[in-house]
Formats: sequence, C-alpha cells, structure tokens
Amino acid sequence: MANLSKTFGEREVAPPEREALVRSVFRRVADRYDLMNDLMSFGIHRLWKRSLAWAVDPRPGQLIVDLAGGTGDVARLVMGADRRVVVIDPSVEMMQAGRGSRKSLVDWSAGTAEAMPLPDACVDTLTISFGIRNVTDIDTALAEIWRVLKPGGRLLCLEFSTPAAPLRPFYEAYNRHVIPRLGAMVARHPDAYHYLIESIRRFPDQEEMKRLLEAQRFTDVYYRNYSFGIACLHVASRPGNAG
Repeated sequence: MANLSKTFGEREVAPPEREALVRSVFRRVADRYDLMNDLMSFGIHRLWKRSLAWAVDPRPGQLIVDLAGGTGDVARLVMGADRRVVVIDPSVEMMQAGRGSRKSLVDWSAGTAEAMPLPDACVDTLTISFGIRNVTDIDTALAEIWRVLKPGGRLLCLEFSTPAAPLRPFYEAYNRHVIPRLGAMVARHPDAYHYLIESIRRFPDQEEMKRLLEAQRFTDVYYRNYSFGIACLHVASRPGNAG
C-alpha cells in the first residue's frame, strides 16, 4: 500500500518529491480549481459534498476540521455560529482563493494530513473531500487523523473510487481524453490534470480503502457509493465514548 501513495506515472516518487509535485499542482490551478470541478463533474460534485455535509450532522460546541479543505466549499456547508470549523490545507494559494475578501465563520490553517497543527484528541468530526489520494503516505495520514480525533470522533472521507464495471470504459476514456483538454483550455495546466487523473486511477477501491481504515483501528467503518461508484463516502470512528 505504501507504494501506491508514492507513485506517479510509471516511476517511483520519493515522498519529498511527491509533496513538492502536489503543492505545485494546486498552486497552479488554485484560481480555477472550483470552476474545473464544476466542469469536470457537470456540477455533480456539489451534490456529493452536500451529502457529505448532511452526514456530518454538526452539533453545537463541536470542533470540525476540513482536512485538505482547499477553497473551503465543504467547510462552508457545515459552518455555524455555535461551532468551530477549521480548514487545514498545505496549499496557501488554495485557501487564499477560497477565502478571498469574504467573511465567514471558517478558520484557516496551513498544515498537511501527515502533521496537523492540532493537539491530541481534540476534534469531534474530520472531513476530507477529494484530498486523501494526494497525501504523501496514506497510512501516516490515517494515523494522524486517528491522533487528532476524540474518542467517539468521526472521519468522513469523500473520494473518487472505482465505478461499476459497465461504466468503467466510458469513465476511463473521459478521464484520459476529456479532462486534460479541459485542464488545458480552462485551467491552462493540462499536466496538472494528468497528475490528478493518475492519482484517481491509482487510488484504492472501496473495499481496499475500508480495509486500510480498519487496519488503523477505526471502527464502525462503512462506505456509500455515489454515481455508481465514481465517488465514495467512507465513514469511520475512533472507538470510545464521545465526550
């Protein structure tokens, strides 16, 4: 599994190089990232994220962390005056693009999935939306998520996954031929979208991701497919009683 999170194309990528690559990708596409998501998914990603926000079921007094939260679109769906919502992302450019001049009830903090600037056992709910596949090492990231969650705290991970078999040829053709062209025309960085498509292709399928969560001692692990498995919401808990 470690090799899966450290490869790009057909060559092995060392963790520092991969981290630099990922940061470069998001730095270059930050100002048009949300627009590209709308075009690539025909706007359906917003429905997936609304379903994620509904599953969060935010409560008064909670600390909710949106890890790899980028422009904060998920964080804004769960924010409220009676709770604290924090976006943690390694890309300052992505957070700046989302924050802009708008005032919101969201806090912003630079940090990676492998080393969050948070104390142990302080987070009630942690969401990560289309970000887990870009971490340097998925096992380290899951262990870090475990560290910051309170006993009884929940992880909700929305990510691209493996679609139903009849859909796969069409989905793969769309990813390989259409999305890089969109990246060239709209975001002006086709190479960045070649990377993003490659990261989707190499990401674990639904059952393998479930096994990875269980291997990190998460409990109550289950997943829910969206759009015939193109995207998948994984839900897991750190065992213990919520305080």
